[in-house]
Amino acid sequence: WRKPWSAPSARFAAPRTAMHMSTEAAEETKAFAKLPASVKPGVVTGKALTDLLDAAKDAGFAIPGVNIVGTNSINACMEAAAKYGGPIMVTFSKGGGQFIAGKSLSNDADSASIAGTIAGAKHVHEVAALYGVPVVLHTDHCQKAWL
Repeated sequence: WRKPWSAPSARFAAPRTAMHMSTEAAEETKAFAKLPASVKPGVVTGKALTDLLDAAKDAGFAIPGVNIVGTNSINACMEAAAKYGGPIMVTFSKGGGQFIAGKSLSNDADSASIAGTIAGAKHVHEVAALYGVPVVLHTDHCQKAWL
């Protein structure tokens, strides 16, 4: 005889009683690497950026880069960096910039892509420090002619 089907999570999960429940945050730990003194919460540029990249290389950790399409995805990646340990790269593309501006706008001469990317970068500059993590603005997907 076989038991009726049940989801795998139901078969393997710990009992869900008050004595066995814990919050997700209590089970997770932040993974902040020791960062150079020059690297502060907010947008990282210049010498601080060089120091951050050198520290990542020396310590053997990667800085995740997230392709964004709006302030919601910008905020989500900074929130994740704050929750799990930063820093984070916010990566802009031509299409992501256009999406931030609004897909209904004309993108003649890439005007909507440029305006949206600038608006997204300004948003990051305004709120990044509030999340308490170092943020790198990255335009890897933008061709030099678009910068």
